Amino acid sequence: MTRKLPLFIITGASGVGKTTVMHELRRILPDFVVFSTDHDNFGTTADKLEYQDRYNLLLHFANAVAKSGRGTIICGTFMTWDAEKCDTYDNFSEICFINLHCDDETRRERLQSREDKALWTEDMLKQHEQFAQWLLDHADTDYNPPMPIIDTSSTSPAQVAEQIKSYILQKWNERQASSVE
Repeated sequence: MTRKLPLFIITGASGVGKTTVMHELRRILPDFVVFSTDHDNFGTTADKLEYQDRYNLLLHFANAVAKSGRGTIICGTFMTWDAEKCDTYDNFSEICFINLHCDDETRRERLQSREDKALWTEDMLKQHEQFAQWLLDHADTDYNPPMPIIDTSSTSPAQVAEQIKSYILQKWNERQASSVE
């Protein structure tokens, strides 16, 4: 029987730094495989896949990685109900979400300075502000285990990655210790 491993998902509203921190995580956690929900993993195929199909494929990838005893981190806007719809959802001991968050002004500045800044209308900015607040409001109630929040407003990507690493290794080591008992 194969031992189930935890899966880690870094989520948050657009502009909080998920993609930026992903590159740092690959550097400081070389024993983990780090995937993205966006074009980083799927290239132009991403435009042909519905988001739920991407999530399902990513959990299949993570399951394959887990069979080798390694962990997986997925970076992207990914919700619990998205994960629960995936057919390999039950293959993990737990799915640990981590919310990256920044203040509204910082998020606005980041989004309006990106290459796709034309997409960020006032309405879109407001929707992401509300989504970011929803994540804050539900981090302790809609996530099991409760979702830690890491503020990226004025914290460097390297420091954010170190905070994520600390949480992941704590959870990973808890799981390893419980499987020995």
